[in-house]
Amino acid sequence: MTPEQYVQQKAAASGSSFYYAFLFLPPPRRAAITAFYAFCREVDDVVDEVHDPGVAATKLAWWRKEVATSFGGQPSHPAMKALMPHIADYDIRAEHLIAVIDGCQMDLDQSRYLDFPGLERYCHLVAGVVGEVASSIFGRTEASTVQYAHKLGLAMQLTNIIRDVGDDARRGRVYLPVSELQRFDVKAHEVLNRGYSERFTALMKFQAERAHCLYDEALALLPEADRKAQKPGLMMANIYRTLLREIEAGGFQVLHQRISLTPVRKLWIAARTNWRGR
Repeated sequence: MTPEQYVQQKAAASGSSFYYAFLFLPPPRRAAITAFYAFCREVDDVVDEVHDPGVAATKLAWWRKEVATSFGGQPSHPAMKALMPHIADYDIRAEHLIAVIDGCQMDLDQSRYLDFPGLERYCHLVAGVVGEVASSIFGRTEASTVQYAHKLGLAMQLTNIIRDVGDDARRGRVYLPVSELQRFDVKAHEVLNRGYSERFTALMKFQAERAHCLYDEALALLPEADRKAQKPGLMMANIYRTLLREIEAGGFQVLHQRISLTPVRKLWIAARTNWRGR
């Protein structure tokens, strides 16, 4: 299997909303974003699939070395072998990849966030930086497109957090800020034990409203000059926002299940966005 086949398989197997947006890109950009996504998936899987924190930390340390050696001209992992031919064309830097690893390291080092600024820092690393690199691969000419990408990454990561409250709780993680749990009188043990209440619903409505505001702020930042090139990002935004609305419509029943959209629906949303341009 070639590195290109490896990253393609990794992206397709994930079932991620990102994959459907990639399909509409021209081949060189699609190859670059697929390789970058595969790298992100590899690093993220270390935290999600390795149950021993010590082993996970060792694996993340290995990835740090792999980034350094790859940018030194000697990649060994197929994801890095597939990515390295594209770094010059799309201004992908080692610091971008290290930031993603730093975000995953935070998952090992802490399972709670005291307030939203703390959570926002985490989202910047695992989603904002990813959005920045993706926007570069898609094609950007305006500086404000970077701001758009970071804001959109934050909105999408908050959507992930809302969707995954139950899954994360089963791993002993609560990403909802402690200060906001206290504000709505929701105890962490209630989340960990999957206990629904009117208080929990009110907390989740607050989270969803903030995410919606961030989607609106992000779209307002996207300059018209880059709108056509950034269609894949708009596709992802529409898929994620549709998911958020589904969760809202279902009354935030996220503690016992992981709500998702079907592949056909994701593809339809992506195609519709490509056609409409927004």
